[in-house]
Amino acid sequence: MEKRAHILVVDDEQAIADLVVNLLVAEGMDALACYSGQAALDMLGRTPFDLAIVDIMMPGIDGFELCVRMRQMMDIPVIFLSAKDEEADQVVGFTLGAEDYVTKPFRPRELVARVKARLRRRAAAPAPADATLITAGAIEVNLRTHLATLHGEPLHLTPKEFAILALLAQSVGSPVSAADLFEGAWHERFDDAAANTVMVHIRRLRKKLAAIDASTAFIETAWGVGYKLRGGPGTDGHGA
Repeated sequence: MEKRAHILVVDDEQAIADLVVNLLVAEGMDALACYSGQAALDMLGRTPFDLAIVDIMMPGIDGFELCVRMRQMMDIPVIFLSAKDEEADQVVGFTLGAEDYVTKPFRPRELVARVKARLRRRAAAPAPADATLITAGAIEVNLRTHLATLHGEPLHLTPKEFAILALLAQSVGSPVSAADLFEGAWHERFDDAAANTVMVHIRRLRKKLAAIDASTAFIETAWGVGYKLRGGPGTDGHGA
């Protein structure tokens, strides 16, 4: 007997969440509704799921933050369901690892079809490639699960902080310009104000790294160029 897919639906509008659950149940799936990001995280800590449908505009933990934190707990496909149809929001969603983006109001049959397509694709997908894991000395960045660690300890990063650290880790030992960091993390054109935005996020990243290991300045400033993640044993960068 074929295993029934287990779907998590997260939307602060209870009527919409319940509607989606009823649609999926009618199609032979198991579905469970949560009405906040925190409730979804609590549920993920107790129950495995095969796919999540997540609203973006929720109070407290919004859909983008929830997606990142979900990836740190389990590797499941995420479909964003949102009234926001701007291209920039869709780009952010896909950057965070979402597999699909459906705008409200949605057509029920289309949503169900997309869910089934993602489940089929997941079932047929090969094992993830090792290239999704970047190791830079004591720092590891997993692009698939959006989990970053230092000395094996998880770094609790915002989506932008994670994107910046990933870009630095991909060029470990070599400087990355503030423009490349901004355009790679925000997907917007770099300007003078953006340089300050990057600086603030670098400062926060350094603070979170130092909270685990204050003995090393992991992110160095390359004056006039940008920022550089120090290498270490087992990397292509320079050792400490």
